[in-house]
Order: sequence, then structure tokens, then C-alpha cells
Amino acid sequence: MLVLGVESSCDETSVSIVRDGKEVLSNAIHSQIDIHKKFGGVVPEVASRNHVYQVSMIFEEALQEAKVKPEEIDLVAVTMGPGLIGSLLVGLNAAKAFALLYKKPILGVHHLAGHIYANAIEHDMKFPAVSLLVSGGNTELIYMKDHFDFEVIGETLDDAVGEAYDKVARVIGLPYPGGPHVDRFAHEGEDTYALPRVYLEEGSYNFSFSGLKSAVINLVHNKEQRGESVDPKNLCASFQAAVTEVLVSKTLRLAKEKNVKQIIVAGGVSANKGLKERFTKDNTDFEICIPSIKYCTDNAAMIAVAGYYQYQKFKKCDDLSLNAYASLDLEELYEI
Repeated sequence: MLVLGVESSCDETSVSIVRDGKEVLSNAIHSQIDIHKKFGGVVPEVASRNHVYQVSMIFEEALQEAKVKPEEIDLVAVTMGPGLIGSLLVGLNAAKAFALLYKKPILGVHHLAGHIYANAIEHDMKFPAVSLLVSGGNTELIYMKDHFDFEVIGETLDDAVGEAYDKVARVIGLPYPGGPHVDRFAHEGEDTYALPRVYLEEGSYNFSFSGLKSAVINLVHNKEQRGESVDPKNLCASFQAAVTEVLVSKTLRLAKEKNVKQIIVAGGVSANKGLKERFTKDNTDFEICIPSIKYCTDNAAMIAVAGYYQYQKFKKCDDLSLNAYASLDLEELYEI
């Protein structure tokens, strides 16, 4: 089964063709990082406009790389949300136009399901499982009894972890996107600053990074007011240690409570080396699945794979009235 995936939820325009949920024949991606870097973050209107410029060429690139004719596609899978509504609509309407032109079935996919199923490309997913979903817009702990059976056990009460990384990077003068730079600095520094580990109330699986972010900002400002310097590499190491300790400990605790067969790490922050190292250090009981870096950030291969498994599970598609949603509940969309 050949699935064509389309992803445009934020600032990457991507089209991919995947065979049988495993074999990635092409994964064409156009990133807008350089465009948004001067703004210090993604500007929604600029992002959607650039998706319009790129989307036709990305479709053509994906088909050429895969050496597949449009008529050979069996299913079109497209991100329907959550994300920036203008960006989502560009990808969705391009996917609908392709499906209409070539008379192909179309399927809307939840963006977060896509991140989770990026793991299925290189791993065999085993259930029950716990997924730690960490990205610029989301931080969630999800229990999965089976394919597309999502139960959100914990989530962030304020900042997502990727958002916290970017804000800390900005405070200490690192360029956008800040996450990879903080991770790199952390590996060159030491955990010398006493930053809080925010666990919330006993037994909670929710997260909070706002207080940790504020602790970093206050530390920097207080040092500046006293005319003292902050070691940016040590500060990054301290911040990353505080973040990964909480993320990993809560994930492992839930995995033990649910007696799962596998822990799935997903989302852009799953590319973080410090997070991988913390799992390696603290975990002795569970198989840990983390995608290759090329499948961690937004890409259409993960949407094509998720679309494949979604179709296998529910055996139904959408029609051309399919719409995009800036906010979209994962549990409600796939309620079984």
C-alpha cells in the first residue's frame, strides 16, 4: 500500500511517500527556519505564505524521488491539526486537490499521532505502551493499549518543554531555534546551578516548566544586577538536567504502573541528546523507542505512516469536506 503523506502544521512543508507503513520511498521537506530566525520565532502569516510558494514543488520532488506516478498512490494522508491554521489549510487543500484530481481516498491525521508513529518506521510498536510526547507545543504522557488507542495521562500545565528551551536560549543569547543550541551547550558544561525539579503534587503525571524557566531568568537577571557573569554552558547543563530528570522519572513511573512493553519517545525534543542519555542512565526495565533525528521534527513520512496504521485500524477514510483545526483533541478524534 502506497501512502502519500502531507505535513504543513507549522513551518515545514513536507510530502512523503511510504510503502506499507515502513519503507520510506521519499520524504521531501522544505524548512523555513532561516526565514523565521530573524523574528526569533515562527510568524504565522509568513509561514502560511511560504507554504503556498513551496507546496507544489515539494509534491513534485517527493514523487520524483520515490519514482512513483500519482496514479500509483493508494491513499492520501494529511495533517488536519493541531497547528497554525493558515499553514494547515495550505497542506490540506493541496492534499485534497491531489486526491480529487487522481480520484484517491483521503484521510485526516492528528499531528501528534504522526509524531508517535514516526517510531513505527524503524521499530515494531508493542502494546501496551507509554508515549512521552515532547515538542515545541506539547508535552504529554500518553498510555496506549493498542494502535490508535490514546489515553492522555499527563500534560503540561503551562509551557511545553520545547517552548521552555527556546525561551531559556533567548535569555542567554542563543539563536533560534534554541533547543539544539541549549543541548549542545549542556554537553560542554556542568550542572552547577541549583535549579528546581518541578514534580507538582505527589503522584501527578502533569508537568510544569514555567517556574523552571522563571528560575533561569531570575538567576541571570540577579547575576547581571550584581555585576556577576553567568556561565552559559553550565546554565544550560543545569537547565537540561532539571528538565530531563522530571520527564524521565515520570515516564518510567507510569511505565511501571501500567506494566508496559515499550516506551515511545516522540516529538521534536526527542532529538535531544540529554534526554536520550537520561533514559539510558535511568532505565533498566523497558525497551525505549526513539526515532532517528530526521523523523523527530515535523515531516510527512510520519503522517504517511500514521495514516497507514489509522486506515488499518478503522478501515474508513474522509471525504473532501475534511477541514483543518488549530486545536484538536487526540483522544476525542480517535475515540474507540
